[in-house]
Amino acid sequence: MTVSSLNALAAVALLVAGAQPAWAADYPTKPIKIVVPYAAGGSTDTLARVVAERLGKRLGQAVVVENKPGASEQIAIASVTKAAPDGYTILLSTLSGLAVNPGLYGARLPYNPQKDLTPIVLAATVPSVVVVHPSVPAKNMTELGAYLKSKPGAVSYASAGPGTPSHLGMEYYKKANGFDPVHVPYKGGAPALQEVMGGQVQLMMALVPEAMPMVKSGRMRALAVTTTKRLAAYPELPTVSESGGKDFDMTFWYAFMAPAATPAEIVTTLNQAIDAVLAEKEVRSRLDEMSLDVVGGPPAKVTELIKSDSAKWKKVIDDAGIKVD
Repeated sequence: MTVSSLNALAAVALLVAGAQPAWAADYPTKPIKIVVPYAAGGSTDTLARVVAERLGKRLGQAVVVENKPGASEQIAIASVTKAAPDGYTILLSTLSGLAVNPGLYGARLPYNPQKDLTPIVLAATVPSVVVVHPSVPAKNMTELGAYLKSKPGAVSYASAGPGTPSHLGMEYYKKANGFDPVHVPYKGGAPALQEVMGGQVQLMMALVPEAMPMVKSGRMRALAVTTTKRLAAYPELPTVSESGGKDFDMTFWYAFMAPAATPAEIVTTLNQAIDAVLAEKEVRSRLDEMSLDVVGGPPAKVTELIKSDSAKWKKVIDDAGIKVD
């Protein structure tokens, strides 16, 4: 081999080495930050902290949680898209921020989840449940449908705010079944559920961990869950589809994401480590208590889910004419 050929090979080798930074092989060498788009104490924050504690032990570095609530996840997500793609700033986001916001905000959204972020792992899913005030004379979705048809425009439903899953889920149900309950938005799931318990509004599609304690106390009645299968924790509750609501499926989910251009080796390291954390018995037990179903698996699961749910909820938003300021 000639000297010029050796020099050319050496140059190529340097280029390849430069394409994958040396620090990628040593990752991690300093603390990792998980950005959460909600305040401390909620389900997203709790999930992040449960994972962070165990992830730090697996990776040999501290993993801290930083809460950046506001603007329907936009503040937190935009900040992560602008962070260095080095694996030291990652995001725990949800269906709302990754698949609903693009349809709600369009060109005003300061990020594109399919271009500005790279998936790490689908962490967990959580179902919703249709709940009614005890005064509503319905024990199942068929009876609820009859009740809504008998009182067009006279029954109201609560949501955690415009564009939230509790809002879009009911709009999806309305469209599929031809009902017309009136939307009453609140600033969060807790105040919305309080109003259902007080009878100011008659029904809501709420997250299971938030609603079921109130159902168990007798202050609300649960009619059906929004998933395609019954829940192991509440096998007596039918699904919406099997109890009178046509072709219905709404599942809330949580996914870990990294800035776009994060090296594949780092994404793989994080994916495998978080997957292992989610498989731990203690972690699964804690998440079971929160009614979260652990998922895990390859990053491609997140990619597929963002794409399919973005299209699904964009159609619901457009069909219902939902607008947000």
